[in-house]
Amino acid sequence: MNTITLKKNDVVVVIKGKDRGKTGKILKVIPEKRRAIVEKINFVKEFIRPDRSKNISGGIMEREAPIQVSNLMLYCSECGQGVRVKKRILEDGSKIRLCSKCDADLEKQK
Repeated sequence: MNTITLKKNDVVVVIKGKDRGKTGKILKVIPEKRRAIVEKINFVKEFIRPDRSKNISGGIMEREAPIQVSNLMLYCSECGQGVRVKKRILEDGSKIRLCSKCDADLEKQK
């Protein structure tokens, strides 16, 4: 299985599902399930029971649910769309992620 190229605070585009075309920032990556939680994407309704001991009033709350990583693409601000990622190893041994279309450095965009 391939490693996940997405990291926390990356800007991504949804390419599949009910939120197709929307962009958002990754809040959390769950690599063992190959999922990510993206800001303002994939909202689900959660029903909360009232609990007087914890001072919680019941109701319906919306929150972000995890979305499959295969349905996300990294967003390149220079291209203005979701792009594939290629990696390059620098002289000092560090790795950077590049846009496969315009060779822009995706690490600087955060």
